[in-house]
Amino acid sequence: MTQVDILILSNGPGEVTTWVRPVVKALRQELGNDRSVVRVSVVLSPCSNASGKEAAIALSYPEVDRVQGAEHFWQFLLRGKTFENWDWRSRGVVVFLGGDQIFPVVIGKKLGYRTVIYAEWEARWHNWINRFGVMKPEVAARVPQKYAHKFTVVGDLMLEAAGEARESLDSNSPLPITPITSSFKTELIGLLPGSKAAKLAQGIPLTLGIAEYVHAKRPQTKFVIPVAPTLDLQTLASFADPQKNSIAETFSFGGADLIVPEDAKGKALLKTTTGLTVELWQENPAYDLLSQCCICLTTVGANTAELGALGVPMIVLLPTQQLDAMRSWDGLPGLLANLPGVGTTFAKVINWLFLRLVRNKGLLAWPNIWAQQEIVPELIGKLEPQEVGEMVLDLLAHPEKLDEMRSKLHSVRGENGAAQKIAQIVCQEIGK
Repeated sequence: MTQVDILILSNGPGEVTTWVRPVVKALRQELGNDRSVVRVSVVLSPCSNASGKEAAIALSYPEVDRVQGAEHFWQFLLRGKTFENWDWRSRGVVVFLGGDQIFPVVIGKKLGYRTVIYAEWEARWHNWINRFGVMKPEVAARVPQKYAHKFTVVGDLMLEAAGEARESLDSNSPLPITPITSSFKTELIGLLPGSKAAKLAQGIPLTLGIAEYVHAKRPQTKFVIPVAPTLDLQTLASFADPQKNSIAETFSFGGADLIVPEDAKGKALLKTTTGLTVELWQENPAYDLLSQCCICLTTVGANTAELGALGVPMIVLLPTQQLDAMRSWDGLPGLLANLPGVGTTFAKVINWLFLRLVRNKGLLAWPNIWAQQEIVPELIGKLEPQEVGEMVLDLLAHPEKLDEMRSKLHSVRGENGAAQKIAQIVCQEIGK
């Protein structure tokens, strides 16, 4: 086989963890692990949601050979040269997995490579891109007929993120039981407050407040936070400290301290003022852990797709106690919301308009979008720990409701295979 370079273009934490990871794995399965023949590079573009750790995460994938961070992207786009002056083979494919769809057009032309775009909702630059892998037939149906041959429906890459865990569950192979769930009659509840400051500021005090309320009435419940790979424990814990996070007082949350065990094998904890301990789980991906949860409390985002793919019941929380706290928008709204001085005003207006739209149309969680109906609860507004806690208690007291939610999640989660289909498209383009 001729030597080829595969260049993955991506941007934010969600794309790197839920799109890039399964695709590079599928590419290696299709093309092999001989790096002298096939080399996989990842170049990141700026993203308003980025944590700065996306490059390190991408580099941790064994299928990836080299990574360039977002801070050097514009130089690469304009001049075609990476910060470390990478060499490029004469044959290659640019694969778009996040960012702006104009990027593969420009970079593909500069390198003389074929181009492949994964498109969720909209496909652009039909004349300049070689192939598109789209999530749904509706995306391909909107393009002119003369470009139809470029389009392949591959499915939803979000489902791939939990593919490995699903295979384990579907094959009935026993998942390893972790120490947190080994005690008799333990109910494990997962807390997924997000990974960015805009969500954590409200998400941490709200979910910990809910946990305190539930635990007071059902002492057998245990709680765990699967820590996002882009987040360190000290930063996470700072949002549980009312002196560092003033929004915590809005939820009447007394605070929590970070406890890091001396034993390297032990788990870090958040201990609240009521004495509740919440384990901080740092292994990623945390699919084995999440599959053991009877229910999860989560914010909106890619995590709802992962939980849905695993068939884990969830309550989706979008608190609005501080409208200007949500500034993690993409594109122009994100730029306006983060402008110095006037950003707060823009953020409030943007989020107010967004909430009006949501209340009219709903469907923020991925499983609900797939089903086109609310199969997992979406709670939007000035949420109080006690109110949400009562909902959690009701579900725990009526396991048949959780079983029904679990069954519906299994019915709408779709089939795996999007990553493999994208890899096959890339192989076809290499042949051209």
